Amino acid sequence: MPDRMAASRGVIQLRISRWAALAVLLFCGASLACSPARSSPEEAARSSPPAPAPPAAQTGGFDGSRAWGYLEKIVGFGPRPPASPNIRREQQYLASQLRSFGCPVTQDHFHAQTDLGTLEMDNIIAKIPGRNPGIVLFLSHYDTLRLPGFVGADDGGSSTALLLEMARVLCAHPRPLTVWIAFLDGEEDQENFATAYQAQTTWSDNNSTFGSRELAASMDNSGDLKRIKAVLLADMVGDASLDVTRDSNSTPWLEDMVWSAAKRTGFSRYFLHTSMSVYDDHMPFIQRHVPAADVIDFDYPYWHTVNDTLDKCSPHSLAVVGYVLLETLQELDHKFAPGPRQGK
Repeated sequence: MPDRMAASRGVIQLRISRWAALAVLLFCGASLACSPARSSPEEAARSSPPAPAPPAAQTGGFDGSRAWGYLEKIVGFGPRPPASPNIRREQQYLASQLRSFGCPVTQDHFHAQTDLGTLEMDNIIAKIPGRNPGIVLFLSHYDTLRLPGFVGADDGGSSTALLLEMARVLCAHPRPLTVWIAFLDGEEDQENFATAYQAQTTWSDNNSTFGSRELAASMDNSGDLKRIKAVLLADMVGDASLDVTRDSNSTPWLEDMVWSAAKRTGFSRYFLHTSMSVYDDHMPFIQRHVPAADVIDFDYPYWHTVNDTLDKCSPHSLAVVGYVLLETLQELDHKFAPGPRQGK
């Protein structure tokens, strides 16, 4: 998954992931040998039933319970690495759901040159015309890590479910700005991992983020890149113990807008003011000087382990992040397509 705060880079690029970094600082001190552990109250919370979502009427129309239903379906497909039978089933499901919402859908089929050879991949994009040609681009990756038994409930699943619900809300009610919602393939490092430790400490910028690199390049070639006003990436947003941190690679004014939205909605306690450097699907856009923000909770002890399962997530967390992103979109509408403010 994404951060890639690499401690060193050699023949093997070693990354200290978001969780690894936090685990070292918070739980392990100077020792890398200890195993991540949560405090007793947090563990007790995780063993309880998932926190229910607030009513959609209280979260701008975003229905956390619906998003949870999508997540259950997605996780039910099992491991979903690129070019696998399971990801093909997931792709069909995503496209079918988007069309059922009335979303115009395009699928960008491409071939990625990976360390495992050439792999077929697909980006699935819902394009919702607005009254203004400026684009707000929402991103999520929907593939999972190549680790036996890894179903990626939080890492890949949660943000995919969240953006499905965003599409349901937004496709029915076009806004001032044009909205693209892109489900990206091939975010994870394309290696066949045998252990969680390998998956947590191996990273190559050239062997990952294939979908976002493909999308950024194609939008650059078509001229659509110039229309983008903001990119909002959601990643690992379903953690039942939600702690979203700021990303130092993201565009500061856009992150400020997200954090202001969290404050307005009453959910600022889930959006922390600590920061780390994250390499994720927003970077191909940042590198092209497009404003982008990564909304991500890296404080997740099950990252890149087979324990990243549905019971570690909650509908409440999906509702919180979904509502904050909807509020951020409203602010972007006001900033770039001024007019009467949208009602809640």
